[in-house]
Amino acid sequence: MARAEQVLVLEPQHELKFRGPFTDVVTATLKLTNPTDRNVCFKVKTTAPRRYCVRPNSGIIDSGTSINVSVMLQPFDYDPNEKSKHKFMVQSMLAPYDMTDMEGVWKEAKPEELMDSKLRCAFEMPLENDKTHESESNKTVSPSASSVKTELSAMPKSASASLDDGEVKKIMEECKRLQMEVQRLREENKQIREDDGLRKRKVTSVAASHSSSSSAMATSAMRDEGLSTRVLALCVLFFVIGVIIGKLAL
Repeated sequence: MARAEQVLVLEPQHELKFRGPFTDVVTATLKLTNPTDRNVCFKVKTTAPRRYCVRPNSGIIDSGTSINVSVMLQPFDYDPNEKSKHKFMVQSMLAPYDMTDMEGVWKEAKPEELMDSKLRCAFEMPLENDKTHESESNKTVSPSASSVKTELSAMPKSASASLDDGEVKKIMEECKRLQMEVQRLREENKQIREDDGLRKRKVTSVAASHSSSSSAMATSAMRDEGLSTRVLALCVLFFVIGVIIGKLAL
C-alpha cells in the first residue's frame, strides 16, 4: 500500500543550503507548518547523524501552527570538488486523539499512516564579490555605530540616571542597611570589650584582696610569735631571779 501524502508544509521543500565558511557551526532553518485540523507528530532523520545536530528533532505540531527546526552542521574541512551526499527526511503522522506516549505511538504506527518528505543538503562558499560587499557593508555600518555611541555618551547624565532610579534606590537602601548592621556590630563589640574589662578588674580586685588578707594574716602570726617569745623570756628571767632571791634568803 502506498504511503499517505505528506500533510506538513516544508520550507524549503527540497534542499537545505549551508553557507560557509565551515570552520564553525553553520545553521540552516527548516520550517514545518501544519495546515490541518489535527495535531501532527513529526521526526527529523538524517543519513549523517554525527555531522549534524537537530533541535528539535521530534515533537508535535498543533493544528494551524508552525515550528522552526534548527539544523546545525558541525565544522569540517570543506572540499569544493566533493559533492554532498547527505540527506534529511521529515517523517510525520496524525496524532491520535487519546495520545499519551509519543514513542509508543511511533512504535505502534502502521506503514500506511506514516508520511515522509526528503531533502538533500547543499554546501556553498561565499564568492569573493560577496566577501568584498560584506566588508564594505561592515565599514558602512561602523560609522553609524560610532555615531550612536557618541550620541549615547553625549546624553545628559540626568537622563541616563533616571533610567536607573529604581536600581539606585535599591542600592542606597542596601547601603543604609549595611551601615546599620556595621553600627550594631560596633556597639556589640564595644559592649563585649567593656564587659571583658569589668571582668578583668573584678579578677584583679579579688586577687588583690586575697593577697592583702594573706599578708595581714602572716603579719599577725609573726606578731603573735614575737609576743609569745618575749613572754617566755620574761618568765625565764623571773624564774632565775626567784631562784637567786631564794638562795640569798637561805
